[in-house]
Amino acid sequence: MKRLFQIHPADTVAVALEGISAGEEGILSNGERFTVQEDIPAGHKAALRDIALGEEIRKYGQVIGAACRSIGKGEWVHTHNLASVMQSDGEYTYTPGPCLLPPQAPAFFQGYRRPNGKVGVRNEIWILPTVGCVNGVVSAIEAESRRALAGTESSVDGVFGFHHPLGCSQLGEDHQMTQHLLAGLIRHPNAGGVLVVGLGCENNAIAEMQKVLDHWEPERVRFLECQSCDDEIETGVRLVKELWEYASGFHREPCPAAELMVGLKCGGSDGYSGITANPLVGAFSDQLLALGGTALLTEVPEMFGAEQLLMDRCRTREAFKETVSLIRNFKGYFLRYGQPVDENPSPGNRAGGITTLAEKSLGCIQKAGSGPVEGVLSYGESPRRKGLFLLQGPGNDLVAACALAASGAHLILFTTGRGTPLGSPVPTMKIASNSALAAKKPRWIDFNAGRLLEGERMDSLSKELFMQVLEIASGQRVQAESLNRQELAIFRDGVTL
Repeated sequence: MKRLFQIHPADTVAVALEGISAGEEGILSNGERFTVQEDIPAGHKAALRDIALGEEIRKYGQVIGAACRSIGKGEWVHTHNLASVMQSDGEYTYTPGPCLLPPQAPAFFQGYRRPNGKVGVRNEIWILPTVGCVNGVVSAIEAESRRALAGTESSVDGVFGFHHPLGCSQLGEDHQMTQHLLAGLIRHPNAGGVLVVGLGCENNAIAEMQKVLDHWEPERVRFLECQSCDDEIETGVRLVKELWEYASGFHREPCPAAELMVGLKCGGSDGYSGITANPLVGAFSDQLLALGGTALLTEVPEMFGAEQLLMDRCRTREAFKETVSLIRNFKGYFLRYGQPVDENPSPGNRAGGITTLAEKSLGCIQKAGSGPVEGVLSYGESPRRKGLFLLQGPGNDLVAACALAASGAHLILFTTGRGTPLGSPVPTMKIASNSALAAKKPRWIDFNAGRLLEGERMDSLSKELFMQVLEIASGQRVQAESLNRQELAIFRDGVTL
């Protein structure tokens, strides 16, 4: 018998765990038999009772929209009869509740401890351009360095050149965001050595980047200005060899899980994401926070409609005020360009059964578990203490993933119901919301949360996920590390000359 899942007792819809045909009898998660009146695709919603025109519809125990026409019990609920009721503005209240984290046994991974006290989970050489004009030079230095160092015994995990199209002809905040993202990557502890390559005439010249960095370790960070040397490729390879020698002095050693900083991201969601992958990552997040670690949640537009739940988890009133500003500023960004703040999810999300942005957001924030929110980070900013932080950034997969890396995330847990090969500067672990995706795309997917729909328990699967993350932090490669992970996407909002 086909299954339908009611997530919360107050919900007026249930999610079809398998496609079910009109007139077919299914069974609800509470054991009650239920007959649908229309075909309900897998991952989509069925009305649990008659719903009147204009009546609020609930999922996760929260309002996801209102009926834009009357809906009969057992009918399919989607874009044709469910509309958003999200407001572009409104008042928020601070009504904090208890945020209890489960006790955890001490856990460790094998990481690289840096002289400044930070810990990395990779020991790579990164080549970063200050401006897109030198992307080709970066690629040439990367290729020549790899050839020159091939077969060299070392603890270094490889040489990686990154690309982006920016760094010149930018003004104001856009220029600053480019600098902040690059500065965050230059400081990142996953890089045992960094070569910064500039042209010499760009807005974001090396001297300007150095002002943003303020200080750096000269043995770990080197600079190359192409217009100032005779052979930039030869010079670049020599500098990479010096960085390689320096980074070879680092070796893995036991580090407590409290040192880990993990980014939380989702993309290409489906109707299962809020039932399997996202709450599973939330259980991981709670385990990490209980051990004293750090988690970063971004995708601010995918907090719209669920932001009050995050605000009620703020540890302090100051964190609450920061969260209110984060949400209002991002809504203002949408409105400046005449865009609605309640825009429906992407075509892939809608095809997977997600109808409104509030529905997407309520599933999205589950990745942050139930721990207290410590505060808000601006784009490119790293946390100064442990705990759960909200990071300024959009929902776009690559922009958000790069923002998480720039803020110091050692690795990213990326949940998906549709699948994606996307990589980022740090290990990006893909967690499938359903078993069909995991079976179809083994070269993309690292972990199958769809097993929760097949009888596996959340507590046992979350422990398995936690152990796999520790193994990845200790050197196990994720699928995305074998694909292209070297394109940087930088957030921007303004004039390009």
